[in-house]
This record gives sequence, structure tokens and C-alpha cells, in this order.
Amino acid sequence: MSRRSVRPPLKRAGVAAGVVMVMMAHAGPVTAAPARVGNVQKAMEELAKAPGVVGVVGGGFVDGKPIGLGSGGSRLLGGKGGRIPAGSRFRIGSQTKQMVATVVLQLVEEGRLGVDDKLGDLLPEVVRKDLVERADEITVRQMLRHTSGIPDWYATKPNPDGSEGEDPSFDVFDFTTNYRPLDLVKWSRDRPRTGEPGEKWFYSNTNYTLLGVIIERLTGHDLAAELHGRLFGPLKMTKTYLPGKPPEGIKGPHGHGYYPDANGRLRDADRFNASIAGAAGGVVSTAHDVSAFQRAFTQGKLLPPELQRVLTDRLPIDSNARAKGRGGCGDDFYITGGTAPGFLTMTFYSEDGRRQLAVSATLSVKDLSGPGQAMGKVVESVFCPSS
Repeated sequence: MSRRSVRPPLKRAGVAAGVVMVMMAHAGPVTAAPARVGNVQKAMEELAKAPGVVGVVGGGFVDGKPIGLGSGGSRLLGGKGGRIPAGSRFRIGSQTKQMVATVVLQLVEEGRLGVDDKLGDLLPEVVRKDLVERADEITVRQMLRHTSGIPDWYATKPNPDGSEGEDPSFDVFDFTTNYRPLDLVKWSRDRPRTGEPGEKWFYSNTNYTLLGVIIERLTGHDLAAELHGRLFGPLKMTKTYLPGKPPEGIKGPHGHGYYPDANGRLRDADRFNASIAGAAGGVVSTAHDVSAFQRAFTQGKLLPPELQRVLTDRLPIDSNARAKGRGGCGDDFYITGGTAPGFLTMTFYSEDGRRQLAVSATLSVKDLSGPGQAMGKVVESVFCPSS
């Protein structure tokens, strides 16, 4: 859910990995599948050696068929807990946003709202309770594309010198309070707007917290049910779900991530509060399932072209909003990802949607640059092996 970006270089060309993207690039023309692929298990073992990585799982897919699953490191800190099962679940973080956006646009296709409908009309209480400034001007399209100007409830605490800090503004280790989505929106109210409605791109989790509420109001169902009925079920994402209330977390054996508390002591952040993550980054999935979603989305199977373009049309924004790089074998790969205290997750995918590599690392550091750089090398070792 953090808007930090990391830049993992590939051996023969650079790639920027914005770990909180929802804006996706266009799918390109179909290209031939690679003649050979690298060893996914070996790639995961190498990734697990990166400083700050506790454990890692990942899987590669070509045309929906697995080319390998793997894991490295350990389930718990200090080599404890054994190896993480290669097919285990993990948090996908802000990759959730693309799924939520897809549901919103499916509701648009059904005529249940419009992309230019105003937030204040859809959720009158945000005006009545003064939760969102200028809510009567902000549109669904702007929230989907992060151009609403609504400040981010996740925004980090500033350092003593006034620079951007690393810690979220809320208590990372509050695992029990059940927050309502509009409670999170209220957190953002005293922060300055980031621009005029529709003026410029600025990443804000608040946009998607609000979109989740809109989905529930329009359908009469909770967000978890809508995601399952529209995406997870039809795409046979059988191990994917959205946790609802604390202390619900990740089902089954999985890797635990860690984060330093105010005293610098590493603490297990595995029970990250489900009610905080929600529509902005709460989905739990697997390498298989998140790849299935990304393949279907990229190949245009979930939305009509004119609505898919609401998400994929390029914006005049900085490179942190999306990431694209050339693999060593000359193919473009795009990256979508997510992070929160204790983990970093990325899904690499080809322009034609035929190839995906989903990777999740549990961490013991705040700084994502080391794990991010190591993760960026994985796509080349799997899809563009040198030997």
C-alpha cells in the first residue's frame, strides 16, 4: 500500500518497478513464447539470499501453464519454521487495486454507475461529514486513475528534518481494532490536497478505500463477496480471498514478515490488520491465482476495450506510476506490485499477457531497495536464461 518505488535493474537493461501501481500499460502484439525457461526454484533460492529477505515464493506461467513453482529462505525469521510451501498464499498488497478497479468498471458496464459520476452523489455522507474536500467535484474516473487530489491516509510520518519518513502514519502493530473504511478516509482529511480534481497523478490509497465502499453500496454485498463472484470464482482463483476483519489473516502455512517497532526491535507483522488493508491492498492470493487474474486482464477478458482504457491509457506522470523494462531476450515485461510492512510482492507480465511471473518476499527491513533490486533480476533468470 506504500507508494514507494524500487528500481530493480535487469542485467542487460533497466526496469523500474513501482510497487503500488494500478495504472497498466497496453497489451502489445502477440509474440512467440520463449524457447526455453530458467529454473524457478533456483531463482527463488537466489532471491532468498538478498539482504532483508526472510523467505520467498514464486511461480512462472506461459499460456496459463506452470513452468515452475519455487520457494527459498524460511517461513520464520532466523531460518526457523522450515521452507515456505511453493504454492502457499501471500498478501498481494496494492495489486488488489487493479481487481477493485475491474469490479468498479464492470458495474459501469452494467449501467449501475458512470465513470464521471461524482463522489458526493455516490457517498453523500462524505460531504455531510466533511470527510473529503471537494467531493462534489471528484469523479469515479479520477479516483480510479489517482488524479482526484484526495490525500493518502497511509501517508508516512515525516522525519524530524521534515523529509518523508518510512513508517506509516498508523500503528503497524495494531492487529485488533476493526476500522471501518470511512474511519480510514477520515485519517486523510487534515492533510493537504495533492492537486485540483483531474489535474495530476498522485498515488493515494484513499481513492480505493472509497471505491470499495461504493461497490458495497451499489451491490448490497460486501467487497469480498463481489470480488469472489466477479473475479475469483470465474477465473478459478480458488485460493484467493479478501480478509475482512482482524485477526483474519493468511490461511495455511506461509511466510511471516517482520518490521521494526519504535525501539528498533523486529516484530512479526504477519497479522497485519485486515480492516486497514481492505480495498486498497488486502487481497491474499497465490502465484497461480494472481497470474490468472493478470493474464485475463491483460488479454481483455474482463472488461470491454473502452472501459479497460480507463485504466490502461497512459497519463503524463512520473515513472513511479508504472514500470516497464526489457528483459535480456528482447521482450517487454510490465510490473505490478504491492508492499506493506513485512512484505514485497511483484507480478511481472508480458505485453501480450501470455507470460507471468509472480513473486512474493517476506522481509525483515524497512528499506525495499535491496529486495526490490534482487526481485528485478528474477524475471530475466526465468524468462531469459543465459544458459
